[in-house]
Amino acid sequence: MALDRRTELGEFLRSRRARLRPTELGLPDYGGRRRVPGLRREELAQLAGVSVDHYVRLEQGRTLHFSAEVLDAVARALRLDTAEREHLYRLARPAPRPEAGHGADAPGPQQVRPGLRRLLDSTPDVPAYIVGRNTDVLAWNQLAAALITDFGALPPRQRNLARLVFLDEGMRSLYADWRGKAGDVAAYLRLDASRHPDDPHTAELVDELTAASPEFREVWAEHRLKDKTHGRYLYRHPVVGELDLSFETLRLPDDPDQALIAHTVEEGSPSHTALRLLAAWTSEHAPAG
Repeated sequence: MALDRRTELGEFLRSRRARLRPTELGLPDYGGRRRVPGLRREELAQLAGVSVDHYVRLEQGRTLHFSAEVLDAVARALRLDTAEREHLYRLARPAPRPEAGHGADAPGPQQVRPGLRRLLDSTPDVPAYIVGRNTDVLAWNQLAAALITDFGALPPRQRNLARLVFLDEGMRSLYADWRGKAGDVAAYLRLDASRHPDDPHTAELVDELTAASPEFREVWAEHRLKDKTHGRYLYRHPVVGELDLSFETLRLPDDPDQALIAHTVEEGSPSHTALRLLAAWTSEHAPAG
């Protein structure tokens, strides 16, 4: 079952209205006597310069054929960033669905080129892995497995960042700011879901996490969107202790659904020493072969 665009569109717009503060936009707050947080529909329509009925039809998803001018005006009024604006367009002006027999079926398994696997293995001192659709982990090197989890020991279905972060207790102790990591992963997953709204595997994953994790239900309801580009996480590793690592993301030009994530560390820092110790530990405990 695919995700319902109309439902997603309405929930997304309501969540973005709710985060705006009327006083910041020069609107009265009526002494705090608002039934819901954020802007009313009428106020948003006024700021966007569209009729209230037009905006209500957009938020209720009565039609998916709104003009670019209306969507741009709403995006400006809601102060959407680039990822959120693109998300609004994908929901409100979806691309035509392929006809049956012409790519309408669920996409097949993603494949990682042998050259990319060799690239991962050629950087033994850099934790690196490749993520595909739905936050599936497609390939990794030994140091990434030592840092995060032994992906190779997991069934293929469990090699998924969203499942691991929300359902694996070990992840809660690995990330110093687990809540922040969980929010980021949910935001990545929602962005991916908007890019592939007809992928039934996405809906299955969301349904599974919604049923199993109260924390996922909470962060998913926030409708955050975030692309995986760069950032940093503080790890609390059971072998080498704390590692403050940055990461950079490289998307493949011929398959933007695959992203190579490589961790970096400041040279000479305590985290650099800890990462070198982890690399040495990994090498000592690597299976013979």
